[in-house]
Order: sequence, then C-alpha cells, then structure tokens
Amino acid sequence: MTRSLAVVFACCAALAMPVMFLVSCSDDDGDEHAGGHDDDHGDGGDDHDKQDVGPPSGAKCPTNSTLTYGNFGEAFCKDYCLRCHSENVKGAQRMNAPPDHNFDTLAEIDLLSRHIDQMAAAGDSHVNETMPLSIPKPSLDERKKLGEWIACGLKE
Repeated sequence: MTRSLAVVFACCAALAMPVMFLVSCSDDDGDEHAGGHDDDHGDGGDDHDKQDVGPPSGAKCPTNSTLTYGNFGEAFCKDYCLRCHSENVKGAQRMNAPPDHNFDTLAEIDLLSRHIDQMAAAGDSHVNETMPLSIPKPSLDERKKLGEWIACGLKE
C-alpha cells in the first residue's frame, strides 16, 4: 500500500509541475496578457530580445538603403508604437504592453528590434501584422521599410 501511495504522489507531482509553471508566468493577479503582449522577458538585461515572439520577417538590407531613425524610424514609432510603448503611457492606456517595452529612444528600439521585426515588420519571408493592436496601422510599404531599417542595423 505504501508503494502505491508513493506512485500516486509521484504522478500527482509530475502533473502539477506544468500547472505551477503556467501560474508563475502570469502577471501578479493571475490574468493573462491580452493582445499578443508578453512580459516574461526578465529584468531588461541582455536576454531581453532572445526569445522569439513571432516569425522573422526575413527583410534584407539593400546596399542603397537610405532609411534612418531620423527620416523613418522615429516617425514610424511615433505614429504606430508610442501610444502603448512609451514610458509616458501608464496603466490601461498601455493595452497590456509590458512596462519595459518602450520605444521612446533609438537605444530602446535597438534592444527590442528582433521582437519589433517579429511583430510588425514585413520582408521576404513574412508579413508580421500583430502590432499595433489598434488603428491606425502601418501600410504594407511602411512595414517593409520597418523590416529594411531593422535589417540595416537601425541606422541613426
């Protein structure tokens, strides 16, 4: 009887592990984040952009690219990203954007450029349209330019 009880306990423990993992990945009140956002990227360290959040766009950097932060990236972020992804936006207005996913500066964009590509850019492999969640949304041409700018290394 003791051996049977031990087997039952071991099976229950094995089944409980995934449940405990899922609970630990939710926010403080147990709600899942809506709208494709996730906040399990740690403390903003160097691992911030390593986990895939979608397919890469496959955008390439053409040798004649002229896209820069000044003539494209800053306006793109202002028009489509900063309404949720800014340190100046708080609470429900962020639409569940993680608090450490801000695109107020080129440095912050660079930190999350892989995620931005996987959520909003277009390229040879994929058109990513997860972001932004609300209108206005970028055109296909703007998404292609975003992919190109990221592929070219986010020129300033």
